[in-house]
Amino acid sequence: MLPQGFLQDLLSRVDVVEVVGRHVELKRGGVNLMGLCPFHDEKSPSFSVSPSKQFYYCFGCGASGDAIRFLTEHLGLTFIDAVRELAQQVGLQVPERQDSPEDRARADAERSQRATLSEVLEKAGEHYRLALKNNARAVDYLKRRGLTGAVAARFGVGYAPDGWRTLASVFPSYDDPLLTESGLVIASGREDGEGNEKQKRYDRFRDRIMFPIRSVRGEVIGFGGRVLDKGEPKYLNSPETPVFHKGQELYGLFEARQGLRAKGYALVVEGYMDVVALAQWGYPNAVATLGTACTAEHMAKLFRFTESVVFSFDGDAAGRRAAARALEAALPHATDLRTVRFLFLPPEHDPDSYIRELGPEAFERALGQAVPLSAQLITHAGADCDLDQAEGRSRMLTQAGPLVELLPEGLLREQVVQALAKQGGIAAETLQAHWLRRIAARPRPRDAEPLEATTARPLAAATIDPADDGTPPSERWRQQQQSKGRWREGSSGKPWDKGWRDRARPMPMDGPRTPPQTATLLDRLAWLLAQHAGVWLELSGETHEFLFAQPAPYRLFFAALDRVLHEHGAISMRALLTELQQPIASTGDDDFDPGPTGLPALLARLAGFHAVDDDDAPGLLVEAVLRRLRQRAVADELQWLIESGELSEAATARRNALFTLTAELKNAITAATAASQGR
Repeated sequence: MLPQGFLQDLLSRVDVVEVVGRHVELKRGGVNLMGLCPFHDEKSPSFSVSPSKQFYYCFGCGASGDAIRFLTEHLGLTFIDAVRELAQQVGLQVPERQDSPEDRARADAERSQRATLSEVLEKAGEHYRLALKNNARAVDYLKRRGLTGAVAARFGVGYAPDGWRTLASVFPSYDDPLLTESGLVIASGREDGEGNEKQKRYDRFRDRIMFPIRSVRGEVIGFGGRVLDKGEPKYLNSPETPVFHKGQELYGLFEARQGLRAKGYALVVEGYMDVVALAQWGYPNAVATLGTACTAEHMAKLFRFTESVVFSFDGDAAGRRAAARALEAALPHATDLRTVRFLFLPPEHDPDSYIRELGPEAFERALGQAVPLSAQLITHAGADCDLDQAEGRSRMLTQAGPLVELLPEGLLREQVVQALAKQGGIAAETLQAHWLRRIAARPRPRDAEPLEATTARPLAAATIDPADDGTPPSERWRQQQQSKGRWREGSSGKPWDKGWRDRARPMPMDGPRTPPQTATLLDRLAWLLAQHAGVWLELSGETHEFLFAQPAPYRLFFAALDRVLHEHGAISMRALLTELQQPIASTGDDDFDPGPTGLPALLARLAGFHAVDDDDAPGLLVEAVLRRLRQRAVADELQWLIESGELSEAATARRNALFTLTAELKNAITAATAASQGR
């Protein structure tokens, strides 16, 4: 909490006229200043700012407040960010900061770097806008796409000339490190004949229509470039920089702020041209993700400006995949007072082409038929399920469980459960009880159990040690104790006897025991798939689902891996880990735990493992680890069934099937180990 005296002191030093005047053109109207309201569409000024009262008020929509509220509502800043912004302008120190002098110095340096990089990017943007005016071919391309000069100017559209070093004429020094830090220039290293390293520097963007990407404050933080003719890639974005993180930013959000309030919803599309064209067709509320799937950060940012979001996707397979990721990102934010809908256009159309061919009225009718989030959840859960059969309905309800878990508690969640139960042909109470049992029966996280308990080996060892035969930990402990004369069977000697159950659980040895600091099976699998990302695309859908169900943080790692590979294809391990550092939709708070069990710690471990890559059959290694993981999952379920004491016909059949599967997996592991030793 900030001291009230500090806020009063801050507001007494800040001039609301100056703050508002940076975003609204104000003219003197008596004792106050008047302008067009930034919170709703109007042609006659009704927005009044009072210098004496340090207050603004709109006679049209009723918006009112002080300088802090203006920044939170107009720019979408959080309260504390707005306070810090104003405090920095007037030279005040925000009192709640408890950082060390080193932390404060680091934060000040980062702010200074952000400001400097934004200035560099803004200067490049001016160069691109001027180049557009002087290039008839680029202007003709935009005219053919139906863009007017006014809309192009509003979005700052420009053109990057077809030259390798055109920015050398813009900046005093083409070797300035700021040009590479901002992503404008690429520097590739090479050595001359004497072993001295030299760099070849050239413009990242060449012969492309340029779309400046702005933060909600209006600062240029990056660019998106589109080819004029045929070429790859069709869209080229700025790389990740200290000021640009594509998993957090939305193209067109700065320009759409007023349109969001006027329309009452955000229209999320897939391309820059869609955003610009829709603004010209009367949809100034359109924004676009920057070549990535929609993330939780995108949703949180949108809901600062509006309570309603409509996603527009193509109706093809890629559009359905994008909708699935958007659904998962939106679910945690879908409170009872918010609405999320999904619009699927025909595969041959994007929003721009749809309006140009069929007209704005047809697009408006299509928006009216957008699918609500609740219906999309049910559709997504029921994909590839035959709902005329009991098996298909059961699969649909099972697939819906993890999605419903993401929904906040509330009336919407209750109604979704009711709708799913009705479609599945069972009572809602039965469905919820089933989901609760499945949650309770989930295997305990085993990521703390080492892959090899006796010998610490590098993760990148070419084969799995045959000593690790996949024996369940409780059985392994029993065998160790029996060999030492410390084991006594239960009264009946049967594995389901209560005495066996109590004593078969892993027990600590004499004194405290420190787990060996070696890689787990899940660590090894994650490393293999990061090192050989293409193998993921060869795994079956059933295997993907099995990995998505693993404990945190691995489930998030595998889900993110799937997202990155579908967006970028097979990439190097270094590029993959860099991409995964970006914020992504979480399936649980524990995934982002900064401790040793969180996703950041997992990525750090993977980056630090020995990068030995001397095996020519990574797919076989992945399959070997998967067999071990499945064996453990089967052992967990089998032990749970035995300990439950369930004697129904279904439980007995399931136990028998698990015993058979255990034997099959053990035989497969033995055969694979023998084959690997004979290679």
